[in-house]
Amino acid sequence: MTPRRSTLRADAQRNREHLLATAAEAFASGQAISLDAIAKRAGVGSGTLYRHFPTREDLVEEVYRDQIRPLRDDARALLETQPPAQALHTWMHRFAEWTSERRGICEALVAMSASGRFGTGPVCDEVQRILGMLLEAGTKTGELRGDIDPVDVGSILASVLSVAGAPEQRARLDRMLTIVVDGLRSR
Repeated sequence: MTPRRSTLRADAQRNREHLLATAAEAFASGQAISLDAIAKRAGVGSGTLYRHFPTREDLVEEVYRDQIRPLRDDARALLETQPPAQALHTWMHRFAEWTSERRGICEALVAMSASGRFGTGPVCDEVQRILGMLLEAGTKTGELRGDIDPVDVGSILASVLSVAGAPEQRARLDRMLTIVVDGLRSR
C-alpha cells in the first residue's frame, strides 16, 4: 500500500509527485516502460520508487486515482434513465472504454484480481463502490440477485476486459458482458 501523502516529509512528497507525473507521462505515451526506467526519468533511485509504489499495480492505480471518479456520476445518470441491469451493462461498456484509453490500467486490474487484491487500491475501491451502487439498485427493484459481491463482479469485469478489452473486440465484449449481466439477474 502506498504511504499516505499527509505523512510524508516535503522532499519525499516532491519525489512521490514527480514519480507520479513521470509515470503518467510514460503511460500516456502508449509504450511499455519498466518501473526502473520511470525512476530514472524522474531522477530518483529505484529504491525511492519502490518505497512509494511497491508494485507496478500500485503506481498505475495512483496515476489514475482521480480519473475514475467521473464514472460514478455516469453510473448515477444511467440509473436515472435505464433499468438497473441495463445501466450496469452500459456502465461496464463505459468502463471498458475508460480502461482502453489508459495504458496499463487493465493489466493492473487483472493482476490485482488474480492476486486477490481487487478492491484494495483507489481505482479498484471506486470501481467496487460504483458496482455496489448499481447492484444495490438492481436488488431493490428485484431485477438483480441480492447475493452478489461487488468485488466478485469487479474481478469478473477485469477478466472479461483482459480477453476482450481492446477497441477492435467490442462485439465480443458486448456478448461477454451480456452473459455476465444475465448471470446477475434474479431468477
